[in-house]
Amino acid sequence: MIPACLSDDWILCPEREDISAEFTRLLTAAQEGGATIAECLMIARQLKRGDDRSWHREWKKLAQANRHRAEAAFAEGHMASAQRNWLRAMNYYGAAAMPLEPDDERRWVAVLAMQECARRYLSARSPAGEVVTIPWLDGHALQGYFLPAPSGSGRAPTVICIGEPGHRKEEFLHKLVPHARERGFSMLALDLLGDQRDDVIDELLRRGDLESAIPCVMDYLETRGDIDFARVGIIADGWGSSFVARAVLQEPRLAAAVCDGGLWDLHERAFFASRFAMSDVTIVPVPHAPLMASSADCPVLITLGEDGWLKADRARQIVESSRLGSSDVILKVFTSAETGAAQAHADNPSLANEYIFDWLESRLGAATRRI
Repeated sequence: MIPACLSDDWILCPEREDISAEFTRLLTAAQEGGATIAECLMIARQLKRGDDRSWHREWKKLAQANRHRAEAAFAEGHMASAQRNWLRAMNYYGAAAMPLEPDDERRWVAVLAMQECARRYLSARSPAGEVVTIPWLDGHALQGYFLPAPSGSGRAPTVICIGEPGHRKEEFLHKLVPHARERGFSMLALDLLGDQRDDVIDELLRRGDLESAIPCVMDYLETRGDIDFARVGIIADGWGSSFVARAVLQEPRLAAAVCDGGLWDLHERAFFASRFAMSDVTIVPVPHAPLMASSADCPVLITLGEDGWLKADRARQIVESSRLGSSDVILKVFTSAETGAAQAHADNPSLANEYIFDWLESRLGAATRRI
C-alpha cells in the first residue's frame, strides 16, 4: 500500500520540493543498491508532515539498523552483505542530514556517520579502496575515495567523479562505482568540501577558480603506479558543472569528459545579453570562456533530460552554434518516453549512467580484465 502522502507521481509531500526530490533520489538509489524500496516506503508511512525532526529521526534510525547489520555480517565474514548494508546506511545517513541547516550539529554527526560507513565499505572491498587527501587551497585539501579496478594489478583506465559545489562524494559509491567496476575502470570519487563542514561551501562559492581543483587531482593521479595516465576521464555529476568544463580547457591530460560543456555559462551569457539589450554578447562578462567555444581537444559528452531546467531545444541550439564544427562535443537528450528525462536524470540515473560509462569505455578503451 502506497502511503497517503505519496502522490501518483511518487512525489512525497508536494509542499516540500526538497523533501520530495530527496525521496525520489532514495527510491531511484534502490536500483544501484543505495536503498531498498520497501524500507523507503516504510519510512514514508512513519513520517510526520511538516516535521523535519521526524524526517531526520526516521532516516537516522534506519541508517543505524543497516549499519548494525553490516557490522554483524562483517564479523561473520559475509563481505558482500556487509558492503551492501554499509552502502544503504551511508545513503540513509545522508538523507537524515539533508533538511538540517549547515550549522546544525545533528547534520555534522550524520555526515560523520555517513563517512565512517563509506570507509568501512572501502575496507571490505577486494581490492580494498582507500581514502586519499589531495592538496588544493591553502588550508583546504580535497578528500577522495580511490577504488582500484577489479583486476587489482597493472595500470587501469580511471574515471574521476565529482559533483557540483556542496555535493558530497559518498553517493557515488553506490551510484557510479558499479558502472566503473563492470568496465574494469578504477574510480576516484571526490567533492570540493574535503573534510570540512557543509557551511564551508559559502566560502568556496565566493571563489572564481573552482576549476583549479582538477589539475591538482591530475597531479595526484600522475604519481600513482596503478593508473594508466593516458586514459583518465572525468564525470561532473549533476547540473551546475561548468567549473569542470572550464577545467577541461586548462587540463590537456584528460582523455574524456562528461560535463555540461559550459552550457550553463553560455546560457547565463545569453540571458544577460538579452536582459541588458546587448547585441554583442562578447562584452557580457562571464568568469571564463565556455568549453564549446574553445579549441579543447578533449572529447566531451553532455547529457540532459528533456524535462530539466534547460530545455532540450535551447541546449541543442547552444551546442550547434557554439562548437564551431567540432565533432567531439556530443549532446545526448533523454526523453520522457525512455525515462531519465528529469533534471540530472533524477527519475532514472541508472539509464543515464549506462550511456555515460559506455561512452567513456569507447573513449578510454576497455580494460584487459573485468569481473
